[in-house]
Amino acid sequence: MAATGRRQRLRRPACFALMAVLLADLLALSDTLAVMSVDLGSESMKVAIVKPGVPMEIVLNKESRRKTPVMVTLKENERFFGDSAAGMAIKNPKATLRYFQHLLGKQADNPHVALYRARFPEHELSFDPQRQTVHFQISPQLQFSPEEVLGMILNYSRSLAEDFAEQPIKDAVITVPAFFNQAERRAVLQAARMAGLKVLQLINDNTATALSYGVFRRKDINTTAQNIMFYDMGSGSTVCTIVTYQTVKTKEAGMQPQLQIRGVGFDRTLGGLEMELRLREHLAGLFNEQRKGQRAKDVRENPRAMAKLLREANRLKTVLSANADHMAQIEGLMDDVDFKAKVTRVEFEELCADLFERVPGPVQQALQSAEMSLDEIEQVILVGGATRVPKVQEVLLKAVGKEELGKNINADEAAAMGAVYQAAALSKAFKVKPFVVRDAVVYPILVEFTREVEEEPGVRSLKHNKRVLFSRMGPYPQRKVITFNRYSHDFNFHINYGDLGFLGPEDLRVFGSQNLTTVKLKGVGESFKKYPDYESKGIKAHFNLDESGVLSLDRVESVFETVVEDSPEEESTLTKLGNTISSLFGGGATPDAKENGTDTVQEEEESPAEGSKDEPGEQAEPKEEAGAPREDASPPPFPEPEGDTGPEGAKAAEKEDGDRPEAPPGEKREAGPEGTPAAPEEEKKQKPARKQKMVEEIGVELVVLDVPDLAEVELARSVQKLEDLTSRDLEKQEREKAANSLEAFIFETQDKLDQPEYQEVSTEEQREDISGKLRAASTWLEDEGFGATTAKLKEKLAELKKLCQGLFFRVEERKKWPERLSALDNLLNHSSMFLKGARLIPEMDQIFTEVEMTTLEKVINETWAWKNATVAEQAKLPATDKPVLLSKDIEAKMMALDREVQYLLNKAKFAKPRPRPKDKNGTRAEPPLNASDSDQGEKVIPPAGQMEDVEPIPEPEKVEAAESEPASSETLELGGPGAASEPEQPAQPKQPVKNDEL
Repeated sequence: MAATGRRQRLRRPACFALMAVLLADLLALSDTLAVMSVDLGSESMKVAIVKPGVPMEIVLNKESRRKTPVMVTLKENERFFGDSAAGMAIKNPKATLRYFQHLLGKQADNPHVALYRARFPEHELSFDPQRQTVHFQISPQLQFSPEEVLGMILNYSRSLAEDFAEQPIKDAVITVPAFFNQAERRAVLQAARMAGLKVLQLINDNTATALSYGVFRRKDINTTAQNIMFYDMGSGSTVCTIVTYQTVKTKEAGMQPQLQIRGVGFDRTLGGLEMELRLREHLAGLFNEQRKGQRAKDVRENPRAMAKLLREANRLKTVLSANADHMAQIEGLMDDVDFKAKVTRVEFEELCADLFERVPGPVQQALQSAEMSLDEIEQVILVGGATRVPKVQEVLLKAVGKEELGKNINADEAAAMGAVYQAAALSKAFKVKPFVVRDAVVYPILVEFTREVEEEPGVRSLKHNKRVLFSRMGPYPQRKVITFNRYSHDFNFHINYGDLGFLGPEDLRVFGSQNLTTVKLKGVGESFKKYPDYESKGIKAHFNLDESGVLSLDRVESVFETVVEDSPEEESTLTKLGNTISSLFGGGATPDAKENGTDTVQEEEESPAEGSKDEPGEQAEPKEEAGAPREDASPPPFPEPEGDTGPEGAKAAEKEDGDRPEAPPGEKREAGPEGTPAAPEEEKKQKPARKQKMVEEIGVELVVLDVPDLAEVELARSVQKLEDLTSRDLEKQEREKAANSLEAFIFETQDKLDQPEYQEVSTEEQREDISGKLRAASTWLEDEGFGATTAKLKEKLAELKKLCQGLFFRVEERKKWPERLSALDNLLNHSSMFLKGARLIPEMDQIFTEVEMTTLEKVINETWAWKNATVAEQAKLPATDKPVLLSKDIEAKMMALDREVQYLLNKAKFAKPRPRPKDKNGTRAEPPLNASDSDQGEKVIPPAGQMEDVEPIPEPEKVEAAESEPASSETLELGGPGAASEPEQPAQPKQPVKNDEL
């Protein structure tokens, strides 16, 4: 009982802590009322938002378009984004950056860097010696890394979303290609940090597309697995994905739909851009042939001309998708020479013949990775703008062997809509219907380490070991633990990519370094010295592959264990406190399951085989995160989490481990056979031994081997650089707004001075004075305004407004007089009629006091007098003087009068009718039609001992009997002696008139 009491008292601090967490979550909701998604394509981006009242909407940009070019023009003193940057690409192609995502996470020797130089020779790429990456060298003073340029684009996308949502937005889900490796994903996250965005998740664009498809077809998903293939050919790359839709049973919400990525195939360079570049090269050759005899320069040496040709190639590719031929036309292509040439679809297909041959490649890769055949695919759905090319559809249809290709999805916006649905699901501010998403690892990751082994007595050698950490096409997010059992001193291990044999030689070169990180552990030997009497359970490294597909090493721990007797004396108060608090949050599982709070099991390294997935102990057994759904049709791929013991199990464990030694003596005696008390020696033998664990955290030093992340100092410098550019842009916009406002005011006022209504209220001298100062301000704006500051421009505008304030005021007042005076007259007339009707109410039914009616009458009279006097006085003044009849005074008088009338109306609305006195004939007045029987009885029958102030009734018995009945025509017959002999009595003129007035 004592233990139980202590446990109940310990719940209070835990409850307070839980309340604090909930309060913090509620306070955080104020900043997360809207979330956004950015579908970041190579050529264009789509932004979507979710906010209260606006579910899943595509954001319109400043040109009211649903997609925005991913371009930025960087000049010395200004920046342009989107369509403005696309226009500047012709004038200043060197300063206009596009398709820079192809350089993210790549070092200078990567083949994609050389490909970018060949495609866009106008850009100068400099070398970063620290990270071995490249920079855009715009000018000697301006250079930007690809991450910084992407940060600008993300910041611009957030500004579009905030303008559309009309509130600040910080949380976002960003799409990335499924083939992005660790370095490329980290580069996107760094760019988002530079933009000040909180990334809820990096979601693969093919996964986002599949989620959008499933969300809008939720009713069609059932327990039968449906395999859908999405073929996404965009501007820069192609990705083919096989997705399985099926309803599964989840612990939290029961049966819910789920999508599982089963297979992925891709081609990094197959897309619409490569087709446009080949078409541009064809157009450049045609233009050179047309000027062959004029000794002109090659058009390929002119960046502006090549930018024009690329834009025309983009338009031509779109037109040829629906037409057999089309005329390419560019005015003033180079040296003021126009270009015009006819291009047919056949010529276009011949230029891209080898590209079309690569169309089936991603399909075969996806099928191989999913270990499926085309017969198992129910439908092939097209995604991406480049799939609109007829030849692509023709080759793909032949490759998949289907009757037709699915086009029942928005090829441009599906990824953005799926990503914003995921953003709403991840945000705390929204609650959406669950849709389970199980993404897949494209590139396997393993752990490699070397240790000494003694194969023969006295002969030691080094053995290289490999352990698969995350296998190819395995699901994520997921946590894993690797246990190193034979180390008692500091050592190193390596995290590398696994078997990438599914990539071709060229793809491997583009992929970059296959080595991720070297992990150096420090403090292993010291941990063994701290616990010499404990048995080592190994060095445990905890890995996490999060929702964004980014791998991280959470911590490394040295774990020790010893066996102790479970007695109350040996269990410290602090240990009891920790066990009790753990039980409050679902504890009670075995110590192994609760260790470090991890969701994974361990991996042993003693197995002699290397790299074998089938040998026991060779691979860290995967285990899903808590709450992950499992399919009912097949056995769960991962064991159930060990820490998910229910409350009953927790209580049972507590009783076995902690409560039995502290049980009262009476209970112990009952445990003996035949009711005899058990001996102390036998009781001690029955107590189970308890294992005590000690965990010592090991120091970790990470050496990144692929592409180093920006140092915190460099990252802070980049953040500051982008903030300065944004502040400069905002200041420039503010200055332009002030200059435009000043210029517009000058022109509008000069035009108003010639209008009759302004001439009527001003003299010739006044107009000449204003006009002269307006001309002087216009001259100043043309001569000196270009270099004037924002404050100076606003000051000039304020001076002109003050000069014209009296003129504008007189005109505005004259415009308002007719409407305001008419409204005042109507209110006075209605108020007078209301007062007259109130005074005609009979005294017995009057609900207004004399003071109230007198007050209203006084206000009406004063308002009439003020109106007549002010209008008469205004009529005597010249139009050029300041008016005495002001619209604000009229409104004030109307408000005062309306307030008095509304007071009386509200009093009449809630007034109760007074009780009717009896008439001289012994009958009472007819009650109101809506009066109930009980109300009538209360009015007629007085309480005992109370007399009414009425004349005596000749026949009390009959009257009382009549008063107990409802009011009717029979009640009138029970009146005085003359009631029955006067049939004309109800038709007398006085009585009906009185009833009408009531």
